Amino acid sequence: MYETLLNWLIFIPALGGLVCLFTPSGAKAKQIALGTSIVSLIITIMLAAAFQTDVSGPQFVTSVDWITAINVKYSIGVDGLSMPLILLSSALSVLVIAAAWNIDKQTNVFMAFYLFLMTGMFGVFLSLDLILFYVFFEISLLPMYFLIGIWGGPRKEYAAIKFFLYTLAGSICLLITMLGLYSITSEAPALGGQNTWDMMTLQSEVVQSLFAQGGPHWVFGCVAFWLTFIAFAIKIPVAPFHTWLPDAHVEAPTPISMILAGVLLKMGGYALLRITYPLFPEAAAYYWVCIASIGVFGIIYGALCAMGQTDWKKLVAYSSVSHMGYVTLGIAVLTRTGFDGAYFQMIGHGITSAMMFFLVGVLYERAHHREINRFGGMWLHWPKYGGWSMLGFFAGMGLPGLCGFVGEVMVLLGTFQAAERAGVNPNTVYILGSLAAFGVVLTAGYILWMFQRIYMGKPREEYAEYAPINAREYAIMIVLGVAALVFGIVPALVFNITDATFNSLMRSIGFAG
Repeated sequence: MYETLLNWLIFIPALGGLVCLFTPSGAKAKQIALGTSIVSLIITIMLAAAFQTDVSGPQFVTSVDWITAINVKYSIGVDGLSMPLILLSSALSVLVIAAAWNIDKQTNVFMAFYLFLMTGMFGVFLSLDLILFYVFFEISLLPMYFLIGIWGGPRKEYAAIKFFLYTLAGSICLLITMLGLYSITSEAPALGGQNTWDMMTLQSEVVQSLFAQGGPHWVFGCVAFWLTFIAFAIKIPVAPFHTWLPDAHVEAPTPISMILAGVLLKMGGYALLRITYPLFPEAAAYYWVCIASIGVFGIIYGALCAMGQTDWKKLVAYSSVSHMGYVTLGIAVLTRTGFDGAYFQMIGHGITSAMMFFLVGVLYERAHHREINRFGGMWLHWPKYGGWSMLGFFAGMGLPGLCGFVGEVMVLLGTFQAAERAGVNPNTVYILGSLAAFGVVLTAGYILWMFQRIYMGKPREEYAEYAPINAREYAIMIVLGVAALVFGIVPALVFNITDATFNSLMRSIGFAG
């Protein structure tokens, strides 16, 4: 039963998208899209209820031959690494479609593209075959290109093409690695001369030994590690591979900014944990200082760029670059606390970034500009909006008790714990950890300064002409705000699901914890 549900989870959005595409009425297309997303959420909740948290491997697995000539299988399953992310994806999708209720330009096509995007997202998180993963990774690229390029702002074509080219460049890096892996895996004696795309097999010790130091393909392992890292660093995005993100966010409509920051960026961090680090653990340990330094650079650089912005949406976009730097750092240090913190940071940022972009969008729809210095006094004008804004932005800032705090503090703890590893220079760890901790101070600085300029002071006269915030908009704020609070107070909601899988992951890459 649950194997069937997992397949339906991937393909129901695509079927809903096809129905929307041939539905001339925009109102009906919205209803179909919302209904489809709710069905997907119900299926995800059913899968989560049946999920066994003490099992480390994939559950509800479907594996059938697909392209037999090159041993490709349609193989999907869910484990502790993917379950929280499909829950996040399905829940956010309901809110995103609700946030898109005012879209009146080719509404049926917009909803169709978004539902196709949902299929791509679910497919990425559930694939157990490398080729299948690549297919869904590419499927998620095309709808986003059109959603930005058709429904975006004045520079939408430029932003869409830039997004497409950057992501395509990353895909080429991944494809090169995949072809090399396929040709090399037949040399593993335990595989009997067969080539494989199966992720679980590729993560096995017999395959890892081919890419270990002193192994026959150590150089390829190092090159493949960097190629896959670049492929997924573009998606995260990690500075300096981030320059597509501010343009994409500024030009994208609010609902698309929500899902881009909330889920699509998480594909990069997920893929590092699913593919790069389990396949090439010795290369990861060899280059850990380089990767950690890139993460720290992203934290500081993103925060400084955010501090210098006058466009509200661009500020939130650069804050994503900074916050996702903690994900890169937490994975790079190869400690269990760092891995846990990086993963929780993805979940927490998925909630807070979606809420922050929505809060910006609510005001932009009325003011038709995003200039921070042209606002002021919003809290007095709309006290309820100001209260939920405080919760959303303070969660993004990492205030204790909210979801943004847990991931950041665990990444910092995990970073300092790396000093205890054999062969690691403690001074290097302390420098990296201290710089990353300084990023928390910078984050508080730009969030508080932004909040002061927009929400504090006396309201402006033009606010009287703004349409009042409606119940639909408040409902979206409330759901995201409550989620930020709940996951900040009870982070075990995530860790209980991921624990067994991360135990297995740490053993597979050669670290006990």
